[in-house]
Amino acid sequence: QVQLVESGGGLVQAGGSLRLSCAASGRAFSSYAMGWFRQAPGKEREFVAAISRSDVNTYYADSVKGRFTISRDNAKNTVFLQMNSLKPEDTAVYYCAARRPLYGSSWYVGESEYDYWGQGTQVTVSS
Repeated sequence: QVQLVESGGGLVQAGGSLRLSCAASGRAFSSYAMGWFRQAPGKEREFVAAISRSDVNTYYADSVKGRFTISRDNAKNTVFLQMNSLKPEDTAVYYCAARRPLYGSSWYVGESEYDYWGQGTQVTVSS
């Protein structure tokens, strides 16, 4: 089992940057595939980015491709989401999620495919 705690959210102007972190407790963090999701007010939670446990493969939603970068540091049990060129429509609560993958190179985009979730961190982008 793994527990996840997000941090790094805040208020930023459009065009700015933020770096979110998700710290995992427990052992074997390197055996988990990780993902970031977000939920804006009045909307359903949506996929943002995913990374395989091996750090070889990443995948992004079209809406953030080229602006956001997911990465992980298995030695520090942490996954990151670097967010650049932020837009007001990026305003949401951001969640990280984890699951044990079928294969080391696997990544997942479905909310139901993840087993563990953090509590979320608020990101607000002003225009």
